[in-house]
Amino acid sequence: MEKIELTCIGCPLGCQITVEKENGEIKSLTGYTCPRGKAYAEKEVTNPTRIVTSTVKVTGGEKPYVSVKTKSDIPKSMIFDVMKEINKVTAKAPIAIGDILLDNVAGTGVPVIATKATR
Repeated sequence: MEKIELTCIGCPLGCQITVEKENGEIKSLTGYTCPRGKAYAEKEVTNPTRIVTSTVKVTGGEKPYVSVKTKSDIPKSMIFDVMKEINKVTAKAPIAIGDILLDNVAGTGVPVIATKATR
Protein backbone atom coordinates (compact mmCIF):
# COMPACT_ATOMS: atom_id res chain seq x y z
CA MET A 1 0.00 0.00 0.00
CA GLU A 2 1.29 3.48 -0.92
CA LYS A 3 1.17 6.16 1.80
CA ILE A 4 1.13 9.84 0.73
CA GLU A 5 1.52 12.75 3.16
CA LEU A 6 0.06 16.12 2.08
CA THR A 7 -0.26 19.58 3.58
CA CYS A 8 -3.68 20.89 2.59
CA ILE A 9 -3.83 24.27 0.83
CA GLY A 10 -7.64 24.50 0.85
CA CYS A 11 -7.76 26.91 3.80
CA PRO A 12 -5.38 28.59 6.28
CA LEU A 13 -5.37 25.61 8.70
CA GLY A 14 -2.87 23.63 6.57
CA CYS A 15 -4.05 20.23 7.78
CA GLN A 16 -1.63 17.30 7.52
CA ILE A 17 -3.50 14.75 5.42
CA THR A 18 -2.51 11.12 4.96
CA VAL A 19 -3.75 9.22 1.92
CA GLU A 20 -3.30 5.50 1.48
CA LYS A 21 -3.64 4.15 -2.06
CA GLU A 22 -3.61 0.63 -3.40
CA ASN A 23 -3.63 -0.18 -7.13
CA GLY A 24 -4.36 3.49 -7.88
CA GLU A 25 -7.45 3.52 -5.65
CA ILE A 26 -7.79 5.58 -2.46
CA LYS A 27 -8.24 3.19 0.48
CA SER A 28 -7.99 5.68 3.36
CA LEU A 29 -7.96 9.46 3.84
CA THR A 30 -7.26 10.96 7.28
CA GLY A 31 -6.26 14.28 8.82
CA TYR A 32 -8.56 16.70 6.99
CA THR A 33 -10.91 18.89 9.02
CA CYS A 34 -13.19 20.27 6.31
CA PRO A 35 -14.77 19.15 3.02
CA ARG A 36 -12.30 21.27 1.04
CA GLY A 37 -9.42 19.32 2.56
CA LYS A 38 -10.92 16.01 1.57
CA ALA A 39 -11.58 17.23 -1.99
CA TYR A 40 -8.07 18.69 -2.26
CA ALA A 41 -6.40 15.44 -1.15
CA GLU A 42 -8.51 13.26 -3.45
CA LYS A 43 -7.74 15.48 -6.44
CA GLU A 44 -4.05 15.86 -5.58
CA VAL A 45 -3.42 12.10 -5.53
CA THR A 46 -5.59 11.19 -8.54
CA ASN A 47 -5.43 14.16 -10.94
CA PRO A 48 -3.23 17.04 -9.70
CA THR A 49 -3.75 20.40 -11.39
CA ARG A 50 -2.27 23.88 -11.07
CA ILE A 51 -2.87 27.47 -12.15
CA VAL A 52 0.28 28.70 -13.92
CA THR A 53 1.44 32.29 -13.41
CA SER A 54 4.16 33.99 -15.42
CA THR A 55 4.93 37.06 -17.51
CA VAL A 56 4.70 37.85 -21.23
CA LYS A 57 6.87 40.30 -23.19
CA VAL A 58 5.12 43.52 -24.26
CA THR A 59 5.95 45.71 -27.26
CA GLY A 60 4.91 49.34 -27.57
CA GLY A 61 4.06 49.68 -23.91
CA GLU A 62 5.35 51.53 -20.90
CA LYS A 63 6.47 48.25 -19.25
CA PRO A 64 8.47 45.46 -20.94
CA TYR A 65 6.36 42.64 -19.40
CA VAL A 66 2.81 41.98 -18.25
CA SER A 67 1.77 39.42 -15.64
CA VAL A 68 -0.36 36.51 -16.88
CA LYS A 69 -1.98 33.32 -15.62
CA THR A 70 -3.90 30.37 -16.97
CA LYS A 71 -7.61 31.16 -16.72
CA SER A 72 -8.22 27.85 -14.96
CA ASP A 73 -6.10 25.01 -13.71
CA ILE A 74 -4.20 22.71 -16.05
CA PRO A 75 -2.82 19.19 -15.47
CA LYS A 76 0.33 19.42 -13.34
CA SER A 77 2.16 17.27 -15.87
CA MET A 78 1.63 19.99 -18.52
CA ILE A 79 3.30 22.88 -16.63
CA PHE A 80 6.57 22.78 -18.61
CA ASP A 81 4.74 22.54 -21.96
CA VAL A 82 2.56 25.50 -20.97
CA MET A 83 5.61 27.55 -19.94
CA LYS A 84 7.38 26.82 -23.24
CA GLU A 85 4.42 28.31 -25.11
CA ILE A 86 4.03 31.30 -22.76
CA ASN A 87 7.73 32.12 -23.18
CA LYS A 88 7.26 32.43 -26.97
CA VAL A 89 4.46 35.03 -26.70
CA THR A 90 4.88 38.76 -27.25
CA ALA A 91 1.83 40.98 -26.72
CA LYS A 92 1.22 44.45 -28.13
CA ALA A 93 0.15 47.24 -25.79
CA PRO A 94 -2.38 48.35 -24.70
CA ILE A 95 -3.45 45.31 -22.68
CA ALA A 96 -6.43 45.10 -20.32
CA ILE A 97 -6.90 42.79 -17.36
CA GLY A 98 -8.51 39.60 -18.64
CA ASP A 99 -7.31 39.96 -22.24
CA ILE A 100 -6.56 36.55 -23.74
CA LEU A 101 -2.92 36.57 -24.79
CA LEU A 102 -2.71 32.90 -25.73
CA ASP A 103 -5.68 30.67 -26.47
CA ASN A 104 -5.73 26.89 -25.83
CA VAL A 105 -2.22 26.84 -24.35
CA ALA A 106 -0.40 23.56 -25.07
CA GLY A 107 -3.65 21.95 -26.23
CA THR A 108 -5.18 22.16 -22.76
CA GLY A 109 -8.23 24.15 -23.88
CA VAL A 110 -7.27 26.81 -21.32
CA PRO A 111 -6.43 30.41 -22.31
CA VAL A 112 -3.63 32.50 -20.80
CA ILE A 113 -4.95 35.88 -19.65
CA ALA A 114 -3.40 39.17 -18.55
CA THR A 115 -3.64 39.88 -14.84
CA LYS A 116 -2.58 43.50 -15.11
CA ALA A 117 -3.36 46.35 -17.48
CA THR A 118 -0.58 48.13 -19.35
CA ARG A 119 -0.52 51.01 -21.80
